[in-house]
Amino acid sequence: MEIKELYEKSLKTIELPAVLELLAAKCASDGAKEAALALRPSAEPRQVKERLAETSDAKAMVEGKGSPSFAGLKDVRSSLARADMGGMLNTRELLDIAGVLFCARAAASYASGRGESGSLKRLFASLMPNRFLEEKITTSITGEEEIADAASPELADIRRKMRAASARVRDSLQKIITSPSYAKVLQEAIITQRGGRYVVPVRAEKKSELPGLVHDVSGSGSTLFVEPMGVVKANNELRELGAKEKAEIERILMELSADCAAARSGIDLDYNVLTSLDLIFAKAELSYQLNCGEPLLTENEIILKKARHPLLPRDTAVPIDVTLGGAGHDTIVITGPNTGGKTVTLKTMGLMCAMAGCGLHIPAGDGSAVPVLENILADIGDEQSIEQSLSTFSSHMVNMVDILKNCGTGSLVLLDEVGAGTDPTEGAALAIAIIEYARQVGALLAATTHYAELKIYATNTPGVVNASCEFDVETLRPTYRLSIGVPG
Repeated sequence: MEIKELYEKSLKTIELPAVLELLAAKCASDGAKEAALALRPSAEPRQVKERLAETSDAKAMVEGKGSPSFAGLKDVRSSLARADMGGMLNTRELLDIAGVLFCARAAASYASGRGESGSLKRLFASLMPNRFLEEKITTSITGEEEIADAASPELADIRRKMRAASARVRDSLQKIITSPSYAKVLQEAIITQRGGRYVVPVRAEKKSELPGLVHDVSGSGSTLFVEPMGVVKANNELRELGAKEKAEIERILMELSADCAAARSGIDLDYNVLTSLDLIFAKAELSYQLNCGEPLLTENEIILKKARHPLLPRDTAVPIDVTLGGAGHDTIVITGPNTGGKTVTLKTMGLMCAMAGCGLHIPAGDGSAVPVLENILADIGDEQSIEQSLSTFSSHMVNMVDILKNCGTGSLVLLDEVGAGTDPTEGAALAIAIIEYARQVGALLAATTHYAELKIYATNTPGVVNASCEFDVETLRPTYRLSIGVPG
């Protein structure tokens, strides 16, 4: 298995994608949601430090004056590209562009007058609001299919003439439908439209009594929709004005599209910056929701204090304290009862490191620290492969071979029930060999086991420490608390 595929599988095993879904739910824009779900831990210390600083600075800004709004932030890049090639954008696309410009202006206003905004200062400063274009669009387009009279003097003049012509037609037809002499000619005393022209419903047998042009016939054939000769000229004028209105609207949309094309680089930049800010402030919101804090960064040491798995209910999750790496021990062997929290401990350790690598705060106490890792490699849970007709043990071994091929300095290896699924004596020997190899290549390792041999190995081997998930002998229930240095 390729290292990238193995790493992705491990991130899924420790449940990072589920945490990223919580993050995506905090994002306002589709672009930021996609970026949240695609987020992966960085192996670059400088980038991780920058990501964490951005989240912390956003959280501080939220504490001071709430969150900025990114509502209405839509991906307009394809529309801008089409406009740049001379295409005409529709009203929805233009309103979306105005929405991006409004968001840029609102975000710039949010940051202004707030003094130094730390790592976010550069992002806020790079925004390029264009209030002139924003207001030109919103003044011209009042709804998704509605162009305002104020969009141009020509359009206002055309529509004024259309209203006058329409009034003349309706006045003429009103006289017909209210005239007693036509009472028996009309099917109903109403004015309606057919094909964009004003007509009245006439009884078929009385057609000759109201000269005009027939534009439609009812399903039964008993009613004809007639345009009286007296209103044909005014209706023609209306049609001509309607064609002029359509042409003027297209001219206005082309002009607005050209204006957007001219400002394309600035709008593209605004969209990208706003999407980044949306994601960063979503991280800050998630930090509040999960009661998280910024971890310290170390070279090769995990120090977790009162760390909680973020997907477990906060009121029932039992916090753990665990250290691994540094000048102390590079391997921890966890023992304890089934359902006692061993697997959750492994996932929590991996997830804290992965979250920090993504720039997320972690649900752990002050003083907690994590290293910037090259990769996290996990073998946790039932690995039975139906597709390859492999037993659980064989599947674990295939996975283990891939992990040992790819681990090294900068790796965190998490092994659940290492060596299980075969003869206990052979399984214990195999587990010790796997642990020894991972240690030799410089990986940090945490493993759970039921083998007594591994407890003895951890007790007698420098750099390896026992840990156990506590068990209450009086109630015969696990406490889910982790004790370092004590075998289960």
